[in-house]
Amino acid sequence: MTSSERVWITPQTRDRLQAELAALAEPHVEDEAVDLDERQARQARIHQIHDLLNDAVVGEDPPDDGVAEPGMVLTVRYDATGETETFLLGARGVEHADLEVYSTQSPLGTAIIGAGRGEQRSYRVPSGATVSVTLLDAVPYGRHTSGHRS
Repeated sequence: MTSSERVWITPQTRDRLQAELAALAEPHVEDEAVDLDERQARQARIHQIHDLLNDAVVGEDPPDDGVAEPGMVLTVRYDATGETETFLLGARGVEHADLEVYSTQSPLGTAIIGAGRGEQRSYRVPSGATVSVTLLDAVPYGRHTSGHRS
């Protein structure tokens, strides 16, 4: 994540990340049983949380304009199968219990960002196949969680 990339998170997610950071930052007695990989993973997570919190836009809903952007709950239809999926366009490493989160850097996130309702976008998956999706709905996360739908 670059320092110029703003990340949308809820106040609850900020609180959870701050609590996780506090727990990770507590002094630990170095134990020979804790291997170098584990210590490095811990430090990497601390840095990831710092970056997320430093770049966070907390609790501000994006405009309710039907355009796919971070902080929006999107419903897409996979055109080949007709299946639909609803997810939050957000940041990797920030979990929301009620929704799957796709990063803006994921193949789907990169393709769908900026799309309006009814717009079709295509992207390549790691296998090399091309997947086409249509944006069916885009509402701010706060509106989605409050149950008010357009």
